[in-house]
Formats: sequence, C-alpha cells, structure tokens
Amino acid sequence: MKYHIKDPDLAEQGRLRIEWAARTMPVLALIEERFKKERPLEGVRVAACLHVTTETAQLMKTLKTGGAEIMLCASNPLSTQDDVTASLVVHEKIPVFAIKGEDNDTYYSHIQAVLDGAPHLTMDDGADLVSVLHKDRADLLPNLVGGSEETTTGVIRLKAMAKDGVLKYPIIAVNDADTKHLFDNRYGTGQSTLDGILRATNRLMSGSVFVVAGYGWCGRGLAMRAQGMGARVIVTEVDAIKGLEALMDGYSVMPMADAAPLGDFFCTVTGNIHVIREEHFLAMKDGAIVCNSGHFNVELDLESLAGVTGERRAIRPFMEEFTMKNGKRVYVLAEGRLVNLSAAEGHPSSVMDMSFANQALSAEFMVQEGRNLEKKVYSVPEDIDHEIARLKLAAMNVRVDTLTEEQVKYLGSWEMGT
Repeated sequence: MKYHIKDPDLAEQGRLRIEWAARTMPVLALIEERFKKERPLEGVRVAACLHVTTETAQLMKTLKTGGAEIMLCASNPLSTQDDVTASLVVHEKIPVFAIKGEDNDTYYSHIQAVLDGAPHLTMDDGADLVSVLHKDRADLLPNLVGGSEETTTGVIRLKAMAKDGVLKYPIIAVNDADTKHLFDNRYGTGQSTLDGILRATNRLMSGSVFVVAGYGWCGRGLAMRAQGMGARVIVTEVDAIKGLEALMDGYSVMPMADAAPLGDFFCTVTGNIHVIREEHFLAMKDGAIVCNSGHFNVELDLESLAGVTGERRAIRPFMEEFTMKNGKRVYVLAEGRLVNLSAAEGHPSSVMDMSFANQALSAEFMVQEGRNLEKKVYSVPEDIDHEIARLKLAAMNVRVDTLTEEQVKYLGSWEMGT
C-alpha cells in the first residue's frame, strides 16, 4: 500500500483521539452500522481531498465499512493532524497522502497520488481535487460517476465550472445542506476559529475590537462567539442585506477602510480574494492581529504586506510579526491559512457528525443515481437532509411534534381561511 505521512509511530496516539471524536458522532455511527450490512459502496473507488482530522477519520472508516476503496489527501497544507494519518494507515489500511506543513509542490503531488487510483467518486473540500482532475487528468473523467463538495469556496468554484460548461460530472454541494451550513459553518467555525486565535496568541478577547470580514454563516457564528467572549464586534460586508442583518444583530457595520484603524483582531471569512489589502494593513494600529478562516489564504493580500514590510520574524508557533516600513507591527496567524485548522483542531466532532453524514449519504446517492444526472452542481436531496436532522435529535434524546392529519390537510388546502 502506497502512502506518504509524517510518522507511522504516531498511530496509537491517533487511534485514541479518533475514538474520542467518535463519542459525539452518533449519526455517522448509525450510517456505518447500516453500511456494514448493506455494503452500498462495494468496489467503488473514492478519491477524498479533505482536512485530515479525527472527524475525517470517522468518515473514512464509514466509507470503507460500506465497501469503498479509499485514497485520502489533505485539502490544506496546514490542516493535517499527523497522528490521524498514521492511525488511518496503520490501523485502517487506508492510503493517506498528507503531512502537516507540506509545501505547495508536495500538496499537489499528493492530489495526483490519490487520482492515480482512478476514482469513481470524488470527495472535495475547496475543489482543488476537481480542478486538478479537469486540468491535468482528463483521461480519468470517463470513470467518474459523481462527487461531493464540503465547503462554500469549493461550491462557488464548481458552480462557475458548471456555468462555463466545463464540469464533466455531477457534484453534490454538501455545504448547501441545512444540516451542514446552519450548524458546521455557524457553530463549528465560530468556536474553532476563536480556539485557533486564542491558542496562537494567548490574548484576552474581552474588551477588544474584533473585525469580522463577511457575514455569511461562518461570519455570523464568528461574530456571535467573539461578542460572547466580550469583544466589541465590527462587521464588514459588500452585501447590503447582510450588512443590514449584522446591524440588526447588534454589531457595528462599516467598510474595511474604516475598520482597519480600530481593530485589535481581524478575521476574514468571505471566500473572496484580497479582502484585507496593503492600504488596510498600513492603516492598522501597532500590534493588530490578522487571520483568515476562509478556505484559501488569498483572502489576505500577504504579498502586498511583504512589500511594505522592513522586517519579519516568527514570534510564536503559527504567528509571524511583520514590522512595516511605517514602524507599525502586524501579526499574521497561520500563514493566512485557516486558523481554526492550522493553530487548533478544527470543528468539534458533534457538528462534523452532521456534515460527514451528508458526505456519506451523498456518496451512496451518487453511486445509485450519478449516471442519470446532468453535469452540474446539485443540492443534497431534501430527504437526506431531514433524515440526518431526525437522527441527530434522536441521538440527543430530543423530540419534535408530528403534524396531525387535520394539520396536513390544512397546509395542503386553499379553501380554508379564518
């Protein structure tokens, strides 16, 4: 079995952490139990490009139990947990190509390695796997039945491909499932991003000014959690409706140019490029801390920052000091990559339980229906989304009401009024 990981001797440490994550992933456990009986993925080759965490390990184990042949690589150079890769290789016999801190060339060589398995399904987080497949490995496209995409950034890229008519197989936007973005993006990103910032800086959040760039579901969660820890939150937006919503939620709203001199912490969660630029860095107060929790580090214009910097040095793990030519210092966390996965451990397992349940069931759906679908981006089927929510509530011993026959009839009628 081919693989490329840091150290197989970390396997036992990884196994224990994977077991800990499994304790709060009951929905995926129920799916794995059914997959063991039914083997719906028998003989299906899956190329997965995901953040290699303890929660991802549970998904890989579930897919393998369902009969899939898995090959896994990292979707970000800094998000890999090396003990998890070791456990997957040693204990689960799953080929993994991922090392925390790998350089760009190694990152793309790992993507090529999983594609060497000639997959039937792709499972992506950011769409790098799909992009490389279409650009460099078009010979493999006839094998593809379908795929799935985990994150907002990846869905944006895939919809652009579909719009341009270049997407060659159907892909499910797992990110768009209610049981994914309403929970993973909001509560997972909110908590794990602050976790990463605090681990990297050990600074007090209370009383600080925290600037959140972007008020999508990730931004909503981050603003909520920063405010909950006592920060005064400023939101920057380009969408008037989202800006109005942030204002109504109790936050200050202004352009980044106005927020730059005020913030103690800055975090981008937009999915766009160069949200914080040279003019913003130069306007920041001495000691400002800047990070990103969107998928790619392009949200921060680090090249321009380097151009106005006289001296730079590493201060702490995952923190670099840039002393700009105007004499002020800016501190960039985790090289501008996802701070929640680089400087911390990513989302808590209880929210990833729902996200990865969507991945597992979407893989099953694509095996069954992929050949009948058009080459475009699809939402997760509504029945899958609702079943995951039902299973999650059941696992938490929470019940909801059931409509009466009278209520069902009323909702389906037009004759009845006041």
